[in-house]
Amino acid sequence: VFAAETGFILNRFPDTVRAPDAAFVSADRLPTDGLPDGFLELAPDLVVEVVSPNDRPSEVREKVAEWLEAGTRMVIALYPRMRTAVVHRPSQEPVTLSDQDTLTGDDVVPRFSVRVGELFG
Repeated sequence: VFAAETGFILNRFPDTVRAPDAAFVSADRLPTDGLPDGFLELAPDLVVEVVSPNDRPSEVREKVAEWLEAGTRMVIALYPRMRTAVVHRPSQEPVTLSDQDTLTGDDVVPRFSVRVGELFG
């Protein structure tokens, strides 16, 4: 699990580096010789983006698309003001979960499960 501002290189020439609010990478995908001092050159399995009131919807869509195109298997956009989570997966329609719904990691983070409202305190 990686905290906010951990950079991931998604493309080269030109270099594209993104830093999600939180990310998960399966242990078997991490470098066997340890983590690099700089950015990780891979797309995380799971990305969490917390959408602030001043984030434009077009910017959020662009970020989600970049993560998915780079190989991220699940992107969760959290909307604190609306207390909702929108789950994005490649080649699938986004799924919006409300305060009382359960968010799961499905096949990306098995056994992960939390009520959406708990994410917002």
